[in-house]
Amino acid sequence: MKEAFWMIPLFPAVGALGLLVFGSRLRRGAVSFLGCLTVLASFLLSLASFLGLSATAAAGGGPRIKVLFDWLDAGRLSAGLSFQFDALTAVMALVVTGVSFVIHVYSVGYMKGDRSYARYFGLLNLFVFSMLLLVMASNMIVLFIGWEGVGLCSYLLIGFWFEKPAAAAAGKKAFLINRIGDAAFLVGILFLVLFVGGTEFRLIERAALNGELGAGAATLIGLLLFAGACGKSAQLPLYVWLPDAMEGPTPVSALIHAATMVTAGVYMVARLNPLYSLSPAALETVAVVGAATAVFAATMACVQNDIKRVLAYSTISQLGYMFIGCGVGAYAAGIFHLFTHAFFKSLLFLSAGSVMHALSGELDIRRMGGLRRHLPLTYAAFLTGTIAISGVPFFSGFFSKDAILTKAFASGRHVVWALGLLAAVMTAFYMFRLLLRVFHGQERLEPSAKARLHESPPVMTVPLLILAFCSAAGGYLSLPVVFGKGLDRFPRYLESVILPGAEAHLSRGTEWLLIATSTAVALVGIVLAFLFYGRRTVVPETLIRTFPRLYRLVADKYYIDELYGAVIVNPLLRGSEAVYRDFDVRVIDGAVNGAARLTARAGKGLNVLQTGRVRDYALALLVGVLIVVGFLVL
Repeated sequence: MKEAFWMIPLFPAVGALGLLVFGSRLRRGAVSFLGCLTVLASFLLSLASFLGLSATAAAGGGPRIKVLFDWLDAGRLSAGLSFQFDALTAVMALVVTGVSFVIHVYSVGYMKGDRSYARYFGLLNLFVFSMLLLVMASNMIVLFIGWEGVGLCSYLLIGFWFEKPAAAAAGKKAFLINRIGDAAFLVGILFLVLFVGGTEFRLIERAALNGELGAGAATLIGLLLFAGACGKSAQLPLYVWLPDAMEGPTPVSALIHAATMVTAGVYMVARLNPLYSLSPAALETVAVVGAATAVFAATMACVQNDIKRVLAYSTISQLGYMFIGCGVGAYAAGIFHLFTHAFFKSLLFLSAGSVMHALSGELDIRRMGGLRRHLPLTYAAFLTGTIAISGVPFFSGFFSKDAILTKAFASGRHVVWALGLLAAVMTAFYMFRLLLRVFHGQERLEPSAKARLHESPPVMTVPLLILAFCSAAGGYLSLPVVFGKGLDRFPRYLESVILPGAEAHLSRGTEWLLIATSTAVALVGIVLAFLFYGRRTVVPETLIRTFPRLYRLVADKYYIDELYGAVIVNPLLRGSEAVYRDFDVRVIDGAVNGAARLTARAGKGLNVLQTGRVRDYALALLVGVLIVVGFLVL
């Protein structure tokens, strides 16, 4: 069992193969059992490997590496199909398999009546396999396979209901925008081969520590790889695919936002922390982009009326927090927020799915209200997730978000810290706005929807309760140092993977002041939400009437999609049409069609010899014989 960690991705891979090939022949119960069992097996093996790794680390051992076979060997590029299991891998594997299993169980109830039930679970298993391949890779080549795998699965699952034009378009949008970042990511890998001589993480760390990799090369590689992370983790300017990804089934949204895909970029930066620590410029870029994205996305979440899109912009904003942590050198804090975020964001999405299940797919929060009386379990779960993400003491989001903000302030990046605080205020505001609009106040339901209103079945509510407990208690795995010595367990656990940086120590009083400040801004956001959307909504309506252009600007997402369409998409389409019209049709098709016409005309000229009359052929034979004889005589 000690060396069986490499089998963790194998179970969902087998499940995906079986369900996608033979799923149509299986009963739904068998599909559900196989889809959930494979992920549960991966979770249990991840847990066993985590416990074994802890024992190995206590005995002074290092990370475990398993090379299945040598794969690539071309010049300086050599890579094997190999897996690595260390502290960071253990955290990610437990998050991916644990949250994914809960989502799989929830999906049994949510997708109960879907006609493509087996295809759904097969793709879900494939998604988990791809993410596990990514986080368990021991080199950038295998990581890139998983990186592209989650991109493919996101395309297939976002566009799962491809009969809907919006879903098909959203899947294509996610796929194409990620290709932009992935192109830069691939170039970054090639530069790694050029400057380091390979892509193994051990080799990269050794080159960084021994001075074999210069700051300039580290900056170039770090920025190229971060461009790929901006695509996968939906950061400025490549974030626009994630809100549209809500066209997929809600459990898919939970999986993308909590356990797979969007966390890949954060993991990659943390994994390559020796490289990024060599480049202050790359780290500054990561921190600034993260802070700007956190605030920018939060503003849009404040005015959205689609329950899933509010959560989508929230994810973009929270990912910005994780990049702030990595950018200020607090990689462990960024991963800790990834860890807690997985619980409360999957909880919020699945709770939103429970609301949609009760309202026959309704998404507009303006048509909801007063649901807490009808959906008590869903309300309790959503309330827990809202409190956790808002940074209210003493729920999980409070500890992880405070760790990032404290590290940002201690690093001297006070502007980044201030932007983080601003995003925290807006997070509490838009999440409690969502809670109040959906579950409190006057009922705004259609009569037909109210007649069908019901709580979700246990197969959907039990996963909510599990995630609610994790959202409340997950933060206690690592408490601020001011709470007591040795309570910061999470960064201590990752010490074997995260290189120690130059850390500025704050006084005890300063740390308490920062904690009080982050708590205060969360409470300010909550109070504002109650003032705006408590019993009456006079204030927001007044503000909309007072600043209609500003409201329309934010509500229409700053017209970024329209800007991209005008500046990039439409010129490319017009250019492609011009190339097709002026070059493809006239030159390429002209050459091919011209050759065909020439051949046809030559054939028509020669067909005068094919009359079908025997005397003509005899005459031609006689003439030919005379010509040959004459030639021989002469």
